[in-house]
Amino acid sequence: MLCDIVRPRVRYLYESRHGSHTGAMLMKPFFVIGTRPEIIKTAPVIKEFEENRGIPCYVLHTGQHYSNTMSRTFFADMDLREPDENLHIGSGTHSEQTAKALIGIEKSLMRERPNVVLVQGDTNAVLSAALAAVKLHIPVAHIEAGLRSYDQRMPEEHNRRLTDHASKYLFAPTKRAAQILRQENVWGKIYVTGNTVIDALEMRLPAALNTPLPAVASSLDNFALLTLHRAENVDDPKILRGLIDGLNRLGDHIIFPAHPRTIARLNEFGLMDHLKSANAIHLIEPVGYLTFLHLMVACRYVLTDSGGIQEEVTAPSINKRVFVLRTSTERPEAIESGHAVVVGVNPDVFPELVIKGRDEGLDAERPCPYGDGTASKKIVDILLVEN
Repeated sequence: MLCDIVRPRVRYLYESRHGSHTGAMLMKPFFVIGTRPEIIKTAPVIKEFEENRGIPCYVLHTGQHYSNTMSRTFFADMDLREPDENLHIGSGTHSEQTAKALIGIEKSLMRERPNVVLVQGDTNAVLSAALAAVKLHIPVAHIEAGLRSYDQRMPEEHNRRLTDHASKYLFAPTKRAAQILRQENVWGKIYVTGNTVIDALEMRLPAALNTPLPAVASSLDNFALLTLHRAENVDDPKILRGLIDGLNRLGDHIIFPAHPRTIARLNEFGLMDHLKSANAIHLIEPVGYLTFLHLMVACRYVLTDSGGIQEEVTAPSINKRVFVLRTSTERPEAIESGHAVVVGVNPDVFPELVIKGRDEGLDAERPCPYGDGTASKKIVDILLVEN
């Protein structure tokens, strides 16, 4: 009875956006997203289902990124419709976020009755969705499965491992990731698809190049681009101060769209004035996806502790060197392709590594290790055959 009530509503919502389609109700994909990277990396898959196959999706946003700039703007930047539901979880401890998402997602799954739950990556929202789905005997499809940093300090490492072992369909971005899954004897089926981040980037790059750069970037002839948000970096005042000191030694202008978490820690630790005093790091508000893509194209090189950016720089349209401000990475393919260099966080060491790599530059053309931009099509093809 519940399915009979829900399906006409879903069909009506879909047809009002896209028009009717005879195959629209063959599947009921249910997407759970919680952060900026998840919005970006699931957008091509959602659009492949809805726009190319005529299959409506239910999209639940946990609201883990509670800033409007870091959440709602990204739906517009990806030319993606608003989610069907937002749990508005916001900030909190890892346990609080996971528990709130688990409860909210379970209620939605019981109401919507999908036949597959799709998650991407390694956030608390991903783990919550996987747990809620398997408890209700709903298959989980994990996009970007098989990534490992082997750094147990990172909560993301535990999230991705647990999700992989709970998933029925594992979409590995590379052969290396697939081999890791086989070695761990996961129960689900493993497929090498490439990474949807390349699909997303190539899909939206033309719009990005028509998006104005922030004023400070437009005023500089040369600059580096910085992102910094991971707990192991910004929650430790000694490490955060050391990163600021090391970055100031590079001698380059650095554009820094700062994550709200990082801003909060800079203020909490009394480091904001220290960051601004050298005039090398230009702090700006968080930017949308299109603006960030334009910044990646325009910058000389990238400094980051993010995972997804290590993938994005490998796209043929970007092809930039990225210096990873961490002691490990779950993206070794980007290192092997020559794009990424793990430089650590020691201020007495990482500046020299950055300067050396910066001055060496990159070859004009390097192969992208994360696919040819057709990962989303492959994922949907597989799920249609399996379901």
